[in-house]
Amino acid sequence: MTQLSPARKPAAEGTTAPGGSAAKPASDSSKALYGGKSSRRVTVRDIAAAKERGEKWPMLTAYDAMTASVFDEAGIPVLLVGDSMGNCHLGYESTVPVTMDEITILSAAVVRGTKRALIVADLPFGAFQESPVQALRNATRLVKEAGVGAVKLEGGERSAHQIELLVSAGIPVMAHVGLTPQSVNAYGGYPVQGRGEEAAQQLLRDAKAVQDAGAFSVVLEAVPAELAAEVTRSLHIPTVGIGAGAGCDAQVLVWTDMAGLTSGHVPRFVKKYADLRNVLGSAARDFAEEVVGGAFPAREHSFR
Repeated sequence: MTQLSPARKPAAEGTTAPGGSAAKPASDSSKALYGGKSSRRVTVRDIAAAKERGEKWPMLTAYDAMTASVFDEAGIPVLLVGDSMGNCHLGYESTVPVTMDEITILSAAVVRGTKRALIVADLPFGAFQESPVQALRNATRLVKEAGVGAVKLEGGERSAHQIELLVSAGIPVMAHVGLTPQSVNAYGGYPVQGRGEEAAQQLLRDAKAVQDAGAFSVVLEAVPAELAAEVTRSLHIPTVGIGAGAGCDAQVLVWTDMAGLTSGHVPRFVKKYADLRNVLGSAARDFAEEVVGGAFPAREHSFR
């Protein structure tokens, strides 16, 4: 394993979580992000407190009010209006074409459909790379027009100045390092990041740079599990893993992958918890056959 720098803060005392990260059981389960009793909006302060308690928590993507309401009622504490909407919602081949207008409209819908979850919205490609001022302008739009509680942006050291300005303006930022899908054209695909000594050290520098810039959490995508666990121990902000093993503080999946709605190939790190594609297809076929056969609408479905 690549030797990384020691942790900035001592590991919490208690049990050891999968992947090697120390975990301290929550002293008050009523405060838990998932399964807690509070009905108010989750905030970034709650996220920080969960890290202190050693509590793991789930995050899912959401792109509309109805789906978001289901996840909110299920107790998911953080919902990401991700630019993954490009692939799984808008029909694009990647996240790159997603616009600020699209992110803003869908983020507002997710906010309207929820009561408790912290809503985080992605800054899409081209919305923050130009300058910190551009990032602030677009992040402000998401906070004011859509009502989100935080924004997410990709990049480590290269995005530190953008994060600093947003945080200083009062906008919480979730960072994203490792595999950054907006860079698909530069990568030539979606390769695992952080393999090898030099790459591992760069990933650690990126993670610490976004922490030092003021990010309240950082997504680690497509990173070797052992490296992600080391990074998690090195930070005092929570890590959110996606294809980064069990040692992260939280885990996120694209909801259409998680629920089995995505067709074709899905990444290795995806676990399907349902088979919605077949369920919806079967329902559509049953409806069509009853219409063609004259069984629907029946008398009970008609006005008299």
